[in-house]
Amino acid sequence: MILRKLSLLRLTALMEKYTVSHRSGWSWMVPRFRKRGKSQELYKDRNIFGVPLLQNLRQSGQPLPQTILYAMRYLRKVGTDAVGIFRKPGVRSRIQQLKKQNESEPDSINYDDMMAYDVADMLKQYFRELPEPLMTAKLSETFINIFTSQMPKELRIPCMQAAIMLMPDENREVLQSLLLFLTDIAANSQENQMTAYNLAVCFAPSLFQLNVSGSATVGRSPQTPRRGGKLSPGKPDQKELLANVAANECMALMIREVKKLFMVPEELLAKYNFSYMDRGEAVLLEELGRKRGSTSGDYHSYLETCIQGLLKESREKFKGWVTCTPLDEVEVAYKKVGDGHPLRLWKCSAEIEGPPHDILQRVLRERHLWDEDLLKWRVVESLDNNSEVFQYVVNSMAPHPSRDYCVVRSWRTNLPKGACVLVSTSVEHDDAPLIGGVRGTVLASRFLIEPSGSGKSRLTYICRIDTKGRTTEWYNKAYGHIVAGLIGRIRTMYQHGADGPETKV
Repeated sequence: MILRKLSLLRLTALMEKYTVSHRSGWSWMVPRFRKRGKSQELYKDRNIFGVPLLQNLRQSGQPLPQTILYAMRYLRKVGTDAVGIFRKPGVRSRIQQLKKQNESEPDSINYDDMMAYDVADMLKQYFRELPEPLMTAKLSETFINIFTSQMPKELRIPCMQAAIMLMPDENREVLQSLLLFLTDIAANSQENQMTAYNLAVCFAPSLFQLNVSGSATVGRSPQTPRRGGKLSPGKPDQKELLANVAANECMALMIREVKKLFMVPEELLAKYNFSYMDRGEAVLLEELGRKRGSTSGDYHSYLETCIQGLLKESREKFKGWVTCTPLDEVEVAYKKVGDGHPLRLWKCSAEIEGPPHDILQRVLRERHLWDEDLLKWRVVESLDNNSEVFQYVVNSMAPHPSRDYCVVRSWRTNLPKGACVLVSTSVEHDDAPLIGGVRGTVLASRFLIEPSGSGKSRLTYICRIDTKGRTTEWYNKAYGHIVAGLIGRIRTMYQHGADGPETKV
């Protein structure tokens, strides 16, 4: 959040200096991106096309649908030498069939043996049909102004870096994935004749949502009247042509300089001391109790304090929590923690048809069965019969780095009324070097499994995890949905279908 504010200051200073002044001046604020969007009911019958990035993030944990990522992977393999890829249209009937398959069978889509031009056209249509353009309604005009103003060429990339920092996390991550994909296509321009600029011409109208006559009409259909109430004429005026060319130039420069655009400038980082981060960073196992406020100062007492706090939390139910709308019969709530760290504490709870001991083993040893993003895992050190240092890596949407976590965790199965618990928190360990892309921080991870009669249990999961590189808005908008999805997948493991012939008793 601090980097976004610094980026805003930098962008404002440059734009005010090089933008032609007008009566109202160049005025801008940090985008909140909280405009009331369309109701989720409008998307309930869709899986892929026309679904907002945030909606997909909440459902799957990543903003781009897996089938769209598969399409990019397929085009990387077969489309790099296809002459005019993205410029030459596919066959309409086959494209419509592709879209139907994506909507009806997103988990079993297979692009093998399909025409590259059909898949490429479908990919363009996906971005064209997003409810809001990828560059966002707020920032599209800013990106275009960078190229229509008197901005020196050497300052365009710093301006674009600042503007990209102001994008919502899900839009920024999708933009980076798309640009790196297009960079790979452009790298083979000698074979496919698609340079960075040629690709920009194909994608800019969708990403900036330019209207048919070429001007940036963000969030507005081509038939929407202008201020005077007149429809846009068929022939674009000079301003519209300049905006169209600027969008193409902006997109082309993004493709060519994608590796620079998503790096935070060192001079920007040097302007602020991020001392508050020390409050959430992992410490050595030996220092865990002392640094986290334990009276005896060792990790055993700290973990025991976590367990007792979890049991107390279960007795108080949702006291002090802000409850949200249940997600697929999973109760969701959050609360703010007064320790200075900005992340919320999330709480999800659901009934599961299984005994506590069995569910604990699923959570403890079989994460790969319910967390589809899990890549690697290992026990670093066994501390005693009920405690260990554990390291795991979860995947992220390509090409973004995977997240690596090293935690100390402890579990109990001898609690009153047959309840079980598992508590975890991040630590540093000499035998757990980084094996993922980025080391995340588990501030709190608490599983409580209580028997609820008739062979059922109530699973409550309380967590606060810093995945690194995302704003608090990302966590507030999406993380509760992601956690609820994990609980839902654990519950699904215990749901048995009623298929097959009836049995007489």
